[in-house]
Amino acid sequence: LHPNQDQARRAETAVKGQHPYATVISCSDSRVPVELLFDAGIGDLFVIRVAGNVADVDEIGSIEYGVDHLETPVLVVLGHTSCGAVTAVTQGAEVHGSIPKLVDNIAPAVERAKQKSSPGATEQELIAEAIRENVWQSIHDLFQNSPAAVKRVQSSRVMVVGAVYDIVSGEITWLGPHPDQAKIISGTGKAVQAEGHH
Repeated sequence: LHPNQDQARRAETAVKGQHPYATVISCSDSRVPVELLFDAGIGDLFVIRVAGNVADVDEIGSIEYGVDHLETPVLVVLGHTSCGAVTAVTQGAEVHGSIPKLVDNIAPAVERAKQKSSPGATEQELIAEAIRENVWQSIHDLFQNSPAAVKRVQSSRVMVVGAVYDIVSGEITWLGPHPDQAKIISGTGKAVQAEGHH
């Protein structure tokens, strides 16, 4: 439908500000244009894009702006098939410059994927599992490092869900909330409450 993409929408959001209905953290991959995938327009989505859809300091700060300041009721962590960053870590490829510090967030996801996969799994199956695990890793890293996001989840003001976009079919597979969400946020929640008593 290509909604909210005309001059009227630009004028409206310029004057009235932004009120996006979702925050999305996705990969920078040029085949994953978030607004196009969700048929969204100007002012609809607060999008953070970074290679490997990792949640490190800058990404978490940006997510907090979306869910805490703009008060979007949902945060989507969106991985995708054939992700180069996850593939590189899975294959142990040599990376240079600042990239090693970027992809080190992905390493735990790859380790879990290797443990979960059957001994006879193909490299493609392993990468697919690592892509899913990396979505969970980003949600885990957010909860571990963002008391603001945890508070929002605990008070049911934001729902955090994972998803994987298939770059061939165009379909999005919804993974739902982190399977260990309650455990992770209760652990982080204690730190949040402790902070409140200072």
